[in-house]
Amino acid sequence: MSKRKTIILLLLLLILVSILCIYYYILSNGDIELKGPYQVVRIVDGDTIILDINGINERVRLIGIDTPESVHPDPDKNVPYGKAASDFTKSMLENNQVQIELDVQERDQYGRLLAYVYYDGEMFNKILLKEGHAVVATYPPNIKYVDDFTALQEKARKEGKGLWGK
Repeated sequence: MSKRKTIILLLLLLILVSILCIYYYILSNGDIELKGPYQVVRIVDGDTIILDINGINERVRLIGIDTPESVHPDPDKNVPYGKAASDFTKSMLENNQVQIELDVQERDQYGRLLAYVYYDGEMFNKILLKEGHAVVATYPPNIKYVDDFTALQEKARKEGKGLWGK
């Protein structure tokens, strides 16, 4: 077989493998792989919790959202609404069990586990946005729900909920 035919065959094989990978991604994209349940050990603030994962206390940062600061080491960065967001998270998750879903990047530069957190079958990241206690803050590659998050934030803003209130 000539060199040209070999190259064409390899390119066709590469295209076929790429198509199969895309097909698999599309089929599996709707599947959510939840891990847990895990016990909530402590609420750090509105968007950070500590879970007992197999006997290890893991600091978990909720992906795709940001709540106002309430426990920042620089007190000037803490804002009054940060306590409200933190209190809301405490009222919902403290002493409960949750499940988590990971995205592409498992940990951030601080070593925190990055996750979508589910409580009672509903994604808590979305609840915080829906109630106006958080804003969208997505960082690639963890952008799986950015469109949903943006829509929830816009709805909360229009309704004047939480942060968006008068």
